[in-house]
Formats: sequence, C-alpha cells, structure tokens
Amino acid sequence: MIFIAIIIGCVLGAIIGINAPIISYTYSSYLAIAVIAALDSVFGGIASVINKKFDMKIFISGFFGNAILAILLTVLGQRLNVDIYLAAIVVFVWRMFSNLGIIRRYYVEKWTDKIKALSKKNNNQESEKAN
Repeated sequence: MIFIAIIIGCVLGAIIGINAPIISYTYSSYLAIAVIAALDSVFGGIASVINKKFDMKIFISGFFGNAILAILLTVLGQRLNVDIYLAAIVVFVWRMFSNLGIIRRYYVEKWTDKIKALSKKNNNQESEKAN
C-alpha cells in the first residue's frame, strides 16, 4: 500500500516537475535541502514499515518537521554567512543510506530465503522421485 503511494507520488512529482517553472538560484538551496529532508523521511518510513513500527503521525510530523528545520538551518546559515545547511545535508544523507541499508538487507534476505525454499522443495521432489 505504501509503495503504491510512493509510486503515485513520484509520477505526480515528475509530471508537475516537467510543467513547473524553473526555480531561481535564490531559492534552489532551500528546495534542495527540503527535498533531501523529505527523502530522508520517506526512506525512514519505508524502513519502519519493514520493521513493523510505522506510525502515520510520526511519519507526517517527521516529513514536515525535518523539511522545515532544514530550511530554517539554511536561512540561519545564509544570515550568518556560514554554510550550516551542509551539516544538515550530511546528517540527512547518512540517515538515508542507513535506512536504504535496512531496506536492502530486508529484500536480500527475503530473496535468499525464497531461493532456499525453492531449492529445498526441488530437492524433496527429486528424492521422492528416486524412491
């Protein structure tokens, strides 16, 4: 169910992105950090679904909370003339890769278990034919 929502969101985002006006350079850093924060929340949501700990309230609050905090850090960094947003990017990207590792590990184990079950089933069928 969540994967269908993600696919629909990606398709809608692509369609809107093709038809949307180009973002000016002034706002591009804000948009970039907000997108990275949102992607972090999406990967975290997928990982929590896999771990059977998904809560929609936590996902929504994290999605918007992370994006708003990241944008505020970018604003503060520009006011202070310090690239604070780089720290947010490092943290969000690290968390994205961590969650992606959880997702990858889950599907690799699922795939491996499926192959083992098929192999065991084939071995049982061969031994029954031999008897």
